[in-house]
Amino acid sequence: MLVPKSITTLKSYSRSQFTSDLIAGVIVGVVALPLAIAFAIASGVTPDRGLYTAIIAGFLISAFGGSRVQIGGPTGAFVVVVYGIVQLHGIDGLIVATIMAGIILVILGVAKLGTVIRFIPHPVIVGFTSGIAVIIFSSQVKDFLGLRMGDLPVEFIPKWRAFAANLDSISPQALAVSLAALLIMVLWPRVSRRIPGPFVALIATTAAVRLLDIPVETIGTRFGAISAALPQLIVPNVSLTQVTALVGPAFTIALLAAVESLLSAVVADGMIGSRHRSNMELVAQGVANIVSPMFGGMPATGAIARTATNVKNGGRTPVAGMVHALCSRLP
Repeated sequence: MLVPKSITTLKSYSRSQFTSDLIAGVIVGVVALPLAIAFAIASGVTPDRGLYTAIIAGFLISAFGGSRVQIGGPTGAFVVVVYGIVQLHGIDGLIVATIMAGIILVILGVAKLGTVIRFIPHPVIVGFTSGIAVIIFSSQVKDFLGLRMGDLPVEFIPKWRAFAANLDSISPQALAVSLAALLIMVLWPRVSRRIPGPFVALIATTAAVRLLDIPVETIGTRFGAISAALPQLIVPNVSLTQVTALVGPAFTIALLAAVESLLSAVVADGMIGSRHRSNMELVAQGVANIVSPMFGGMPATGAIARTATNVKNGGRTPVAGMVHALCSRLP
């Protein structure tokens, strides 16, 4: 049934639930900010594109999605794909490929192919989510160690070879800050599970670098100031030949978005005892991936970790996801 969960859940909406959704949305929004920036940088684009994706795609996925608690935005699953597209076809190619992927997702949803998720074997699900973790981990080694090296190779094995070849350029200051942030995230849940550890780590290490004048690279020194202005409509400049070449990448983006969003929705169902509408979720993912790149965004899908954070902090309706998107506008 192609009816967004936002419509059905708001029929019996209460003030207490709004309070819970508001708190959850703010917390997830704070967590999503650095993630959106990090995934954009790892994908070879500027940080603001990650923020635009979290704001626009995140809002649309929650407003029109088939899950009560799904949180959408840029994810690690897209890093390798997006990086490759940008290197071969530029930003305009990425915009066109993402819009094409959005159209494919809408078609899949309207054709009611969302239920295919039921037939995906459990080992595939475990392998997929584990693969995402490995991709995210490998994309952060350079900055974690503060390695002084050029652009990273797209492929996994060459990337690790490049790390090994540049181990002599490790920055002790960057490594110390990275380890401090990691330690805070690991130990903080013993102090409080209400306030996310990544948020505490972000505030604490940023303050330490600022106050102690630790010589490490920051978002500002690498990319400059991130504009707080709303994004402008973008008209990509690509040829018919390029569009034809982007059909394959578009299908890759669409399939990744479909699988990850539906897996995330299934995980969320198990956490709150609900059932998502898979076909409506695919349509929402499609709409988000059509609109977001028109304003500078990158591919988006349901984010398992952010969705789980939403549920653990009391989010139970799409309002929490919409609040999360609005909080991502704070910079």
